[in-house]
Amino acid sequence: MIDVVDKQTRSRMMSAVKGKNTAPELRVRRYLHKEGFRFRLHRNDLPGSPDLVLPKYHLVIFVHGCFWHQHPNCRYAAMLATHNRFWSKKLEDNSKRDLMQVDELINAGWRVLVVWECGLKHCNEQIDQILPFLTGDTSFMIWPNTPPKSV
Repeated sequence: MIDVVDKQTRSRMMSAVKGKNTAPELRVRRYLHKEGFRFRLHRNDLPGSPDLVLPKYHLVIFVHGCFWHQHPNCRYAAMLATHNRFWSKKLEDNSKRDLMQVDELINAGWRVLVVWECGLKHCNEQIDQILPFLTGDTSFMIWPNTPPKSV
């Protein structure tokens, strides 16, 4: 499939993608704050610089974009048609790095929650499903663990 915009436009669009303070991340932050949780943002002294850190609960939260972190079986994680070799390597490296960082955090005694962007897009009324994990004793959770089948 041919790209619908020229190279300069595509480059500008891709470079504008933010790594911090994304809409899904802000949504999780607003929700947690409303529920009375207090947290720190983007602590770079922890592996992966988690999006949110709740020291009181010894919990870190990553809010992952489905494309950039390659959410398995998710329609938003589709591979780009152009520069396929470059993108497949880059995205595969992202996924491997994510797994290593989760392992490092768990080994350091942190609990890890991964929230996927698609879950926030299509499960608006279900975000409160993450609350039991926040105060529980489970060491790792992915929410939602299954991506939406259709939109």
